[in-house]
Amino acid sequence: MARVDVIMPQMGESIAEGTVSRWLKQVGDSVKRDEAILEISTDKVDAEIPAPTAGVLAEIKVGEGETVAVQTVIAVIDTDGAAAAVTAPPAAHPAEPAAKPAQTKAEEPKHAPAPAPAPAPAPPAKTAEPMSDESDDERLRRRSTPLVRKIAAEHGVDIGRVEGSGHAGRVTKKDILEFIERDEHRTAAATPTAPTAAPATGAIAHPTVEPWPGDQVVPMSRIRKLTADHMVLSRRVSAHVTSYYEIDYTEIARLRARIKKDYQERGANPTYLTFIIKVIADNLRKHPIVNASVSGEAIIYRKPINIGVAVALDWGLIVPVLKNADELSLLGIAKKVADLADRARAKRLSPDEVQKGTFTITNPGVFGSFAGAPIISQPQVAILGIGSIEKRPKVLTLEDGQDVIAIRTIGLLSMSYDHRVVDGADADRFMADVKQDLESFSEGAV
Repeated sequence: MARVDVIMPQMGESIAEGTVSRWLKQVGDSVKRDEAILEISTDKVDAEIPAPTAGVLAEIKVGEGETVAVQTVIAVIDTDGAAAAVTAPPAAHPAEPAAKPAQTKAEEPKHAPAPAPAPAPAPPAKTAEPMSDESDDERLRRRSTPLVRKIAAEHGVDIGRVEGSGHAGRVTKKDILEFIERDEHRTAAATPTAPTAAPATGAIAHPTVEPWPGDQVVPMSRIRKLTADHMVLSRRVSAHVTSYYEIDYTEIARLRARIKKDYQERGANPTYLTFIIKVIADNLRKHPIVNASVSGEAIIYRKPINIGVAVALDWGLIVPVLKNADELSLLGIAKKVADLADRARAKRLSPDEVQKGTFTITNPGVFGSFAGAPIISQPQVAILGIGSIEKRPKVLTLEDGQDVIAIRTIGLLSMSYDHRVVDGADADRFMADVKQDLESFSEGAV
């Protein structure tokens, strides 16, 4: 019987784990190659994961709501068409030596195997664990993911003190963060002295607030919690500075009117965002420091121009990436943006399509925002915000030197950049070139 593993994909270079949100197929169901079999959630994306091959879903190893490290085997597909005699998620670990205390009912996995007909009497609860050949590192690897161990190490937490809520007592990210938050609160209460500086990296402990009578308390979704952590961490890591530039889009507005029908017939829409992406992509090649990343005390100048475009969803925010955007025509960008946005809303993005961004664009202007100061998406060094674009009065100077007030199509662009490596002059030269190219965009550039 040929069996193919389904693994937890890595949905971004900074993502170390993912959560199984929902299984779309059950053990014994037939699946086609590339047919969606489950939904997963990370701080980057909620996505449907396709079957890597056709066959029968023989085994589900990770249950709904469980979080595991990337590259973990989460299911098995039998390509010969005969489902394995394995029940849905997840099977318990092999039995421990007889001297180990019996698992209490509260600690049993959700889908533990049925007990044997004549179980041996359970030894007394809460006795010390027996000696074994298993090293501490092996035990920790069994009980936690690399990300959880990293968080524990950064906060000086002995992971053996943390009660795990995952399968077979595995310590999850939620467990370690809650333990750290409780520990910090106890420490603060016991020592009412001046607070110490918060760590620059690692787990984020958000302060709690007491609800008032009548308030509605709604737990954050996983994608919302991880987005919150990512935003706070980015503010800690990068020295944020924001520059604002007013852009006259009048010539682009006229060009859009001329090409709109032709583009729509070819399945695309020449939005203002399309023009902005095109100009940004062209200028990132001229200004490589804006397309860089910081790695310790080194600067990585990225070779590809991969532009992430934030898409607002009902359940959060996702940033699909236009790979090699500087190699795309205006029409190609328009088609690609529409395709990525549609599939993002349908949860049909592939893992590769949300990874390896080198610069990000967010467009709150579509909701009427005049301007904003967006937070950088780590490990990038800059992010562009697009303000609302509308007709406004503007003073123009004619060729004869006379000033007049004219109706122009105007909007603001804001760029937040990491002042550790991007100097103000670098950022302003980049933005000045972007402004010049947008205001002089000609039909020949299409």
